[in-house]
Amino acid sequence: MAPEIFRALADPTRRSVYEKLAAGEMSVGALKQSFDVSQPAISQHLAELRKAGLVTERRESRNAYYRANPDGLDPLLAWIDRYRGYWPEKIERLKTVLKGMDQ
Repeated sequence: MAPEIFRALADPTRRSVYEKLAAGEMSVGALKQSFDVSQPAISQHLAELRKAGLVTERRESRNAYYRANPDGLDPLLAWIDRYRGYWPEKIERLKTVLKGMDQ
């Protein structure tokens, strides 16, 4: 569900890792070169992203390769859609209140 996605993407490094993987599949070593953190830290970020369903892992021999899973964002999009109709009505009410305060 969306809370795991929010938790995973709340960290700026994890968001950057996800963005890198959205461009294409990468190994942990290749990812590590793009960040000023240790390889175990990158692995922890990847574990959180996997747990949230945002990345997938492919094993080839001793190497692991990761890629973004765009379908992992579906719960987040559903959550946003649920509230999409809510905000325009509230903003119009706020405009009315603010206009009343100006008079």
